[in-house]
Parts: sequence; structure tokens; C-alpha cells
Amino acid sequence: MVTDSTRLVQLIHGQHKRRVALVQEPLLVLLENTTSVYQLALDAVHAKKNIADLIHDRLTDKTLHYSDVYAGTSDWKLLPPFDHPDNPFACIVSGTGLTHKSSALNRQMMHQSDQAAPTDSIRMYQWGVEGGSPEKGKIGVQPEWFYKGNGSMLRAHGQPLEVPSFANDGGEEPEVAGLYIIDEKGHPWRIGLCTGNEFSDHVMEKKNYLYLAPSKLRNCAIGPELVVNATFDKIDGTVSIIRGEEPLWSKPIVSGESNMAHGLENLEHHHFKYPVHRIPLQAHVHFFGADAFSFGEQVQLQPGDIMKIEWNGMGRALQNPLQIVQEEQELMRVRKFTAVKD
Repeated sequence: MVTDSTRLVQLIHGQHKRRVALVQEPLLVLLENTTSVYQLALDAVHAKKNIADLIHDRLTDKTLHYSDVYAGTSDWKLLPPFDHPDNPFACIVSGTGLTHKSSALNRQMMHQSDQAAPTDSIRMYQWGVEGGSPEKGKIGVQPEWFYKGNGSMLRAHGQPLEVPSFANDGGEEPEVAGLYIIDEKGHPWRIGLCTGNEFSDHVMEKKNYLYLAPSKLRNCAIGPELVVNATFDKIDGTVSIIRGEEPLWSKPIVSGESNMAHGLENLEHHHFKYPVHRIPLQAHVHFFGADAFSFGEQVQLQPGDIMKIEWNGMGRALQNPLQIVQEEQELMRVRKFTAVKD
């Protein structure tokens, strides 16, 4: 029976190409004529049907053992649970910061010079507390917003998150992400939510908060599952760093509207109020902010460390190893056009 807690994964196979499957532990049930969640959502819009009902209509009798796929031992491999299947440049990956008190306090400690004076981060968080959850139908205060890149930045469960040669650091940010499409008329639709590791360069950000923008231009991970029609009232979970076979660090985390300075409707309004974010047939992955991360407790990640994020009710945990790109940073030269001689 398909319910509001319906969970989907996207898969790829060398011969069978892409497929979408419904999670029915311990199995994955393949959907017929469905190669992407993106197209599934558009089909639901066109048919004026609930996505969950459309999923039910497309269930097949073909199943896979989820644990084999999850462990990476199957010929079927997990993809991010949502993307633009044809054009990564048509997918915007972005996020909202200073939505959780712990995140604001971590920023405060990064940039505070006078212990008695609040930083701009704390001030902005307080604006959210005071005006981020307005009465229904009203517009609240604008949150912090950042750009992470296009769909090429997305990684799946099990794939490494890279610290590039020009970076100072790389660390996990355990979050929940909203997944959206824009229909042909320019209307945004929320498909569901998923577990996310927003992954940022905290050392760069710590140098000066004006470096926040470039510190976010790193790859990130979502998945392994997309929760269709999920609610976002209150959610709790755990973030862990595993080194070798042993847990190095772990902490409970919370999210959802009851744990945040902004309501979901307000966050979505301030993202989609911009016409450039409502271009027909766009895909959007939007992170809603973190409650805790290991960098805030002076944990320094090493290559091979596993970043594990698990939200209760959001399916299996998202796990990604840290990888440091071993190459010398080179000056990026821009080529110049020269006059063509006869």
C-alpha cells in the first residue's frame, strides 16, 4: 500500500539504464516506464494525480534486494534520489543557512572577536526567530540563502565527497533537503524530502564570513531515498564520523519547523519568489540548514572517513567517504581570442 511515507530510489544499470524503485524493505520494487523521479513528477502534474497514486499504478513484480544495492555489491547502483535526468545545468542546488540555533552559535564562535557582541550571524538568526514563521498566507523575514552549484554537484549514497586542491577543508553538514520541479507554467511543486550532506569548506568560511559563498561551492550528497509527500514538522536523527571500523564522533541532530527559526512555507517563498528560480522544467534541490557538524567540535576529517547521516523516518542512512584530491593547484588561465589573419 502506497502511503504518504512512500520512499523512492533512483537506480542505474549498465545494460538496463536508469530506473525508479519503491522501497518496500527488504526489497526495492521497480516501477514500469519510469526512468526518473523528475519525469514521474511531471507525469503526475500532467495527469492531475497524486505522485503516490501514480507510483501505485506503475508497480511491477520485479524486485531487487535493497541491502545488496545499498552495500554497492549489486550490478544496480544508487543514483541521487532526484536530479534532472537530461541536463544537470537545469538543476539548481542551493540552501538556506542560520535556520537552526546550533548552526548560528557555531558561526558566532567562528567569527566572534568581542565575546559580548553578537555577530551578524546571530542577528540574522534572531530575525528568523522573530519573523521567520509568520501567520499562514503572510510573508516573513528573508533567510540567509546560498548557491551550491548545478546538478553536476550531486552525489549518491556511497560516492566520495571531494576536497579539491584549492580547498582548505571539507566537512559534513547533516541536513534535510527539499526536492522540486517547475511545471510548464512556471509553478513550483514540492515532490518530497530527502536526507542530505551539504558538505562545505568550514576552514575557508572561518577566515571571514564573506567567504561563505565560495566555501559552499563543493559537491554534496542526497539520499539514498526520497520521501514523497513528507511532512516537515519535527525530525530527529544522528550524525556520525566513522574512521576505519570505529565511530570517531557522533551527535544527535534535530530539524523540522518546530526546531527551526523559519517555517517551510517562508523558506520556499523566499527561494521561489525569484523568477530565475521558476523557469519552466527546472529541477531544484534546496537544503534547509544544519543543526550540528563535527567541525564545530574541532573534529578534523581525514581521507577515508565515512560521514554518516540518518534521520528517523527518512529511510536508510546516507554514507559518503571523504576524498582529498591529490593534485597540485594550477593557475586557471583564460584563453584569449586572437585576430585571424588572411
